[in-house]
Amino acid sequence: MSTSPGRYEGRVAIVTGGARGMGEAEIRRFAAEGAKVVIADILDEEGRCLAKEIGESALFVHLDVTQEDEWAQGVAAVEDHFGRIDVLVNNAGIAQLDPIQTISAEAFMRQIQVNALGPFLGVRTLVEPMKRSGGGAIVNVASVAALSGLEYQASYSASKHAVRGITAVAAKELGPLGIRVNTVLPGGVDTPMLRGPLGDDFDFDAMLSGTPVGRPGVPEEVAAVVCFLCAPEASFVTGAEVAVDGGIQACLTLPPPRTH
Repeated sequence: MSTSPGRYEGRVAIVTGGARGMGEAEIRRFAAEGAKVVIADILDEEGRCLAKEIGESALFVHLDVTQEDEWAQGVAAVEDHFGRIDVLVNNAGIAQLDPIQTISAEAFMRQIQVNALGPFLGVRTLVEPMKRSGGGAIVNVASVAALSGLEYQASYSASKHAVRGITAVAAKELGPLGIRVNTVLPGGVDTPMLRGPLGDDFDFDAMLSGTPVGRPGVPEEVAAVVCFLCAPEASFVTGAEVAVDGGIQACLTLPPPRTH
């Protein structure tokens, strides 16, 4: 997939959940386009290996997105190392499939904490650093599950609906500060997080064969959209929601993954 080398020269991008999956693809895309990149994740070994592979333009910071103190420490480390922060991608997330009648309150709240509280803390923490950099761009990663109700995804869907609300409010409040905030809504993208609840043997091709594109997406396709939304070419885009889903949201129905 083609990139634009030099587009992010002199800019610093943080990607949460950046050690693998869509986050890793986003990190690689930003780095390929000239950014200094920060892999923020709880997967220490994978994150450090990726940073080492990319080289001096990459930094790994351990970050549990649900912890305010880790956000503060991580941002301080990035500013100390690179001197500025221009881009934040709130990509970290978890998914668990459970029927409403059996999901525990603890499991429900865990997804809310990671998928909704995490992006909120990220946006809130990065306002002042981005102001010091003269503005910035934030992309919150939601899901097509935030556009409808999918079976066994009450907590996941609720958390991703919350992300849409956070983006809308942040876009209004932070626009005058030179900070743009947008949402991408991936769907049907083949990643470890998606395969985790469904299993490696799940037939993604069959599930998505009836959608307009007719195949699963790959993380690099999401990364391309994320990088565009954070780029100067998207300077008039804020508060937007961009589905990267092969047309799932355009379909009336999508057969649910029946695992129970």
